[in-house]
Amino acid sequence: MNLYLRVVLIAAGLLAVGILCAVLGFFGVRAYYEPRLPSVESLHELKLGVPLRVYSQDGALIGEFGAERRDPLRYEQLPPRLVQAFLAAEDDRFFEHSGVDLQGLLRASFVLATTGEKRQGGSTITMQLARNVFLSPERSYTRKIKEILLALKIERELNKQQILELYLNRIFLGNRAYGVGAAAQVYFGKDLDQLSLGETATLAGLPKAPSRDNPIADPRRARDRRDYVLRRMHELHSISDDNYKLALAEPITAHQHVAAVQLEASYVAEMARAELVAKYGEAAYTDGYSVVTTIDSTRQKAATAALRGGIFAYEERHGYRGVEARLPAELLDQLGSNPPDEAIQAQLEALPQAASLIAAVVLQFSTDRLQVQTKAGLVELPKAGFDWAKLSDAKPLHRGDIVRLARVDGAWRLAQLPKVEGALIALNPTDGAVQALVGGYDFFLGAYNRVTQARRQPGSGFKPFLYSAALAKGFTPASVFLDAPVVYVNANPDDDWRPGNYEGKFNGPMRLREALAESRNLVSIRVLQAVGLEYAIDFATKFGLPKDRLPDDLTLALGSGALTPWEMARGYAVFANGGFLVDPYFIQSIRTADGKEIFHAQPKLACPSCDVPPDITADAAVLAGPAAAPSAAPATPVAEADRAPRVIDADVDYLITSMMHSVVTRGTGAAVRALGRDDLAGKTGTTNDFTDAWFNGFNPALLAIAWIGYDQPATLGRGEVGARAALPVWMDFMKTALMGVPQFSLPRPPGVVEVSINPANGKLLTAGAPDALLDVVQADHIPPPDDGKSALGDQPAGTDIY
Repeated sequence: MNLYLRVVLIAAGLLAVGILCAVLGFFGVRAYYEPRLPSVESLHELKLGVPLRVYSQDGALIGEFGAERRDPLRYEQLPPRLVQAFLAAEDDRFFEHSGVDLQGLLRASFVLATTGEKRQGGSTITMQLARNVFLSPERSYTRKIKEILLALKIERELNKQQILELYLNRIFLGNRAYGVGAAAQVYFGKDLDQLSLGETATLAGLPKAPSRDNPIADPRRARDRRDYVLRRMHELHSISDDNYKLALAEPITAHQHVAAVQLEASYVAEMARAELVAKYGEAAYTDGYSVVTTIDSTRQKAATAALRGGIFAYEERHGYRGVEARLPAELLDQLGSNPPDEAIQAQLEALPQAASLIAAVVLQFSTDRLQVQTKAGLVELPKAGFDWAKLSDAKPLHRGDIVRLARVDGAWRLAQLPKVEGALIALNPTDGAVQALVGGYDFFLGAYNRVTQARRQPGSGFKPFLYSAALAKGFTPASVFLDAPVVYVNANPDDDWRPGNYEGKFNGPMRLREALAESRNLVSIRVLQAVGLEYAIDFATKFGLPKDRLPDDLTLALGSGALTPWEMARGYAVFANGGFLVDPYFIQSIRTADGKEIFHAQPKLACPSCDVPPDITADAAVLAGPAAAPSAAPATPVAEADRAPRVIDADVDYLITSMMHSVVTRGTGAAVRALGRDDLAGKTGTTNDFTDAWFNGFNPALLAIAWIGYDQPATLGRGEVGARAALPVWMDFMKTALMGVPQFSLPRPPGVVEVSINPANGKLLTAGAPDALLDVVQADHIPPPDDGKSALGDQPAGTDIY
């Protein structure tokens, strides 16, 4: 045997031994590591982290919560060109190999050995999936071995389409976007099937370095990666010459697209988030829950606009506090460019971002013209846009001053960040469904929700609860009480209590209807004395008011307790729905990521018709007299198990509602007449030193509570009563909220009758008597006949007047 043949045989033997060792080594490594590998079965049930989304009742997105943006898609929903782009960029032999591409590994190794550069990766898409799902980011031979073995295992258990679907839904593509569906929205604001070829290639170029090479962080590097992907697609004949050239010419237009919140209701979104986290823990942020709230988009928009409008009006009534800041002196020379210089834009962007309030820099000021520069450009205001601020040559604005603008009725006005705050809640009194909720001027200036968290004195807004107790005790709207000074003496004369009325005047004997309409404090105190403090407190708790926050003294009559707007809404819902206690709620339903409903609200319903005999033909007018409102359509009977509990008699409810109707027709809330409806009722509320301003009003279809005040209790200023500060907010809201809602009122119960009374003393007159006034009273508490004497007369105290 010649030398050459012996060398060949030895080489062949060594090669065979090498191959045998490699095979044995592979199986040995596999036998060692495979039992330690995670189960691929979990990939079949792999849960993709999908954020929590909160919607209004009519489907508008109001909030999204979660650290990751995901939009999972099925393989059939993935555009073929997108698949081609990712295969061209990451693994063009994906459909040919079994998880590990030996040819690709050898090619990458050869390039590394000959050039010293890692130009091509050896990882297949299956290997990347294994690494992303199961393995840590460490770089080691051990991890690479596990990655290869896992890829082989995945390929044995899943088909190629399943692997691609998982990969394209889980791959991190920068800017919190996981998966191609989310990335298309984040970078381009589009669905996948709307992307251009260039945009598709841009996404396919991201897996290599998503944080560094994405088109927002570095457009130049993103273009280079995009062009590489397009070149690979062209080389693989996935795209034509013309399409290749057109795609290369596309500009990089990506910018950050946040979740498109369609309705401003951040306080409600936050309430839903907190509720879901309480139910499901941290999984609420990743398991893809969808929450549908009870919020009505039209009413929510109206509530937001009404509250901000009321706060604007208050701020203007109380004058301009001065400029918010001043531009640094070194930037003054750069003013006037359009668009503004980047340094000036940065100064404006550094200010607190407040809804509806645009930051601007003053360019020129005169007493009849104001020119400012915003981030968008130049704006000029006529005198009408800033005359409320009472600016003048003696009190001017200077070039470089930073101010705020607001768009009001289509025109720009000078504005300022508000210090006063407010809240508005509206709900359906039949079932308690919250229709609108605004917890403050702007959620992003502070998440403090004044609807649910602000415990404030309700002031005269508490009086209807007290007067209801009096009606339940047998008093009537015609009962007469004395409106006169009173002093409650204490051991220390300095502590004597001398309550008074708002304007300091006294009317003498007054019927309860008129006393409530005019909000007479001294009558309310005497009503509380006549009813009894303990009885009044117990009666108030029937409306869901917390007993521990109702004072156990006569100041209760003036609303000195501490109640939130949410609690006031629950209490007033009893008046609006006929006497039933409903629980306000704001979540209608909850669904899982796959659309399965796991919660649906089942509120208890108020049902006034359920306890009215069918043969009763009821008068639907709330206010007795000829101007009767059309009656509500008869309600469908509600199963007993689904009914809300009745907490006050229908007679009492009808009478107190009729008295609150007088409030809005001829009392402190008479401005409500401007809405042109006869089915409304309500009560103003003002607290000591004008600290809180309320209006609480309703009809049977909708209840709304409006509050204005400072977070740290302080006077709103003399004259800032509920009728001035809060009522306009309520009216602006109701004007829109009740648009298209037919007028209707709850029918008069059989236990209430209409009588003619003497307005001077509340006693019964014969029908048609001169000066007689029609009123409604309980059928078993008809006033005594008029004997011609005055209300005071010479009768024993407590007989007719209290």
